[in-house]
Amino acid sequence: MRTLLELLRILFIFVILGGLGWVLIENIYTINEATEGYSWFGALAVFVLLFVVYRNKLQFFGWDEGEGRKKLSRNVSVTLLFTSIMLIITPFILGSLLS
Repeated sequence: MRTLLELLRILFIFVILGGLGWVLIENIYTINEATEGYSWFGALAVFVLLFVVYRNKLQFFGWDEGEGRKKLSRNVSVTLLFTSIMLIITPFILGSLLS
């Protein structure tokens, strides 16, 4: 039962917070028509950020008290955050190069 509750919590976090993050970033991409076609990179960046936040903070406040709960290593966290930032910037780069 706890596992099901934790899965529902993860789903809620990713759908609600991912949707809110996407709404904020989508407005930035609609300013330039060339970036709208590549805005899915921003959506992917939001989910990568949520993954890092969940693994480093949110998993320790849920219903699951399993054995395998560990934070991401610092190197992995920094790499994923850098990747997320690059994914947010990529539509602007591709929009200017390919238009």
